[in-house]
Amino acid sequence: MAQAKKWLAQTGATLDGIIAKRLDLDYRSGERDGMQKIKNFRSADCIVGGFRYGAKTKFVGSLLLGLYDEDGLLHHIGFTSGIAIADRPALTKKLEKLIAPPGFTGKAPGGPSRWNGGKENTWQPLKSELVVEVCYDHVTGGRFRHGTKLLRWRPDKVPRQCTMDQLAQKQSDLLRLLK
Repeated sequence: MAQAKKWLAQTGATLDGIIAKRLDLDYRSGERDGMQKIKNFRSADCIVGGFRYGAKTKFVGSLLLGLYDEDGLLHHIGFTSGIAIADRPALTKKLEKLIAPPGFTGKAPGGPSRWNGGKENTWQPLKSELVVEVCYDHVTGGRFRHGTKLLRWRPDKVPRQCTMDQLAQKQSDLLRLLK
């Protein structure tokens, strides 16, 4: 595991992670016994540009995350839904006070997709006032490819500081790992 962490430190963001297998075990397709994923930790400060209510509930289910581009447009880049159930009523009240269009001024969430069976996904736009730090796995096409983990609220951050350049990934030469 120490060697895998060393390799990840050398690769920057070129790799999402490494899978380490015990030397004394054969590879077991479809199983994780004897293997471990070691991943890079990546976080970003994002604006909460909107939210969705949970399925069949009147409380927040997910926060819609955004970042500003160089032209000052706020683009939807993903979501986080790991909100403690006990926190949802108070958070919903706080968010409902901030509902105001447009929310996102660049790419916006919603519309039919392969994930929602062609149905429209309704969301509530928010004033760009709240900032959260999230942990994420991977970015493709300017979007988080998986859900993110909410790490903390950032009242110390000004929303305009939440820019796309946080997602820039440094590339490195993977062949040097073989030396």
